Amino acid sequence: MPYKPNDHYARKAKKENFVARSVYKLEEIDKRHKIIHSGFNVLDLGASPGSWSQYASKKIGEKGRILGIDLKPIFIQLPNAVFIKADMNKLDVQEIVSQYNFNQLFDAVISDMAPNTTGNKFVDQMASHNLCVLAFETAKKFLKPRGNFVCKIFEGEDTMMLRDEMKNSFEEVHILRPKSTQTSSKEMFLIGMKFIQ
Repeated sequence: MPYKPNDHYARKAKKENFVARSVYKLEEIDKRHKIIHSGFNVLDLGASPGSWSQYASKKIGEKGRILGIDLKPIFIQLPNAVFIKADMNKLDVQEIVSQYNFNQLFDAVISDMAPNTTGNKFVDQMASHNLCVLAFETAKKFLKPRGNFVCKIFEGEDTMMLRDEMKNSFEEVHILRPKSTQTSSKEMFLIGMKFIQ
């Protein structure tokens, strides 16, 4: 997301050397729900341009690792991260996990995936919902027991249905609209904690 000079969070991100203002959404989610810890292995879906991975990298430290995946290239470099340019709809995640010697299961799966918006509210909501379902299905395959999950979704009539479905897979499920979310945005975040295998 390009910086807007009059946006408080964009200026803050630039000052603190984060590549996007979206970092503060993950920071607020993490401060409230403690989803990322030292030593964690993190799967970051929709990772470009990389601010969520930047935040996670600091939290997990030297003993943790990040696998970041996005359709768009990710230009940042982090000592504890591997970035892959790929389409999640076509990618064999298991193959990538094995290729780069990640543990077979992750402590946290975080997704900031978003569709290219069309301006049609219902089309955009459905596309966002489909990406969140894709992230959720990926989390169910690759999360450790008691692992954590975060997914961005555009608020719509299916949001609460997906939240209720997540309750079958996590001990706790929360919805949060971070303070740094732009006023015009319909995005919110579904948070699943303590994955039930």
